[in-house]
Amino acid sequence: ATFVIGGIGPITGGAAIYGQCVKDSAEIAVAEINAAGGINGVMIEYTFEDDENNAEKGVNAYNSLKDWGMQALMGTTTTTPCIAVAEKSAEDGMFEITPSASSEEVIENDNVFQVCFTDPNQGSASATYIAENELAKKVAVIYDSSTVYSSGIYESFVQGAKEQNFEIVAAEAFTNDSATDFSVQIQKVKDSGADLLFLPIYYEAAALILDQANSAGLDVKYFGCDGLDGVIGQLGDKAALAEGVMLLTPFSADAEDELTKNFVAKYNELYGETPNQFAADAYDGIYIMKAALEQCGATADMDASAICDLVKVAMTEITVDGLTGAG
Repeated sequence: ATFVIGGIGPITGGAAIYGQCVKDSAEIAVAEINAAGGINGVMIEYTFEDDENNAEKGVNAYNSLKDWGMQALMGTTTTTPCIAVAEKSAEDGMFEITPSASSEEVIENDNVFQVCFTDPNQGSASATYIAENELAKKVAVIYDSSTVYSSGIYESFVQGAKEQNFEIVAAEAFTNDSATDFSVQIQKVKDSGADLLFLPIYYEAAALILDQANSAGLDVKYFGCDGLDGVIGQLGDKAALAEGVMLLTPFSADAEDELTKNFVAKYNELYGETPNQFAADAYDGIYIMKAALEQCGATADMDASAICDLVKVAMTEITVDGLTGAG
């Protein structure tokens, strides 16, 4: 008997760096737990499905994992497919913990939990940090109005800014199908006189903006949220453009605690690169599942719904001190 855990995220397409990190780091956690004796002596069986950051493909991935025998889901990785999958997992009574889908819509049902910040957390915390550290008096924003993630953070940032000592002087939107040429938005940021550009967007578009803004001579500070994690790799030989970019993150790969050092070393050894915060969220997500399953005494012969009924109660009783903090 095994505990059958599924994972979902993009390992192809524009957000592939997120899903690949989630997949890889969850595999590290599963291997560690199994090597240490499993969950109350029971091994974990884990597999991962690609959703390409697409809602319909996310649901297809979920159904495939359910047919495979999944008893709990660690996913999905990004917000848009996670909202769609969360509806299905609620209907089925499937326990779900997402490492990094940050919209509050994700957790509307009591079977779904988040490891990460929520979008309102990120927007308001960004506004507070910019103000308290006196990073700017005039702030511009470029955001993706076609994603729940970006527009949600933008809205909470605007609300948070009303209580702070800076002014939003420009707010320029784009959509996924126009995320290649940002010359119009960049020019409006230049004309606004902003001294900081807030980017609550994913790393792929952010890399294009940094490159095009540099070519246009835009001289501002840059500040983003967890979606910017991965921008250095996306920039490639232009990685120097990310120098000085600030972002909210619950994880720093150069932290000196033993848990982080061991994880980073193992990840680098296996995959030849430094883990980002999505990797850390997923690693913690597997250990949170382990703690909840042990707390509630679930057994591998139970169906997914019975496990969910027990685990969602245990989630309110446990504390896990992981790579991304204690909670």
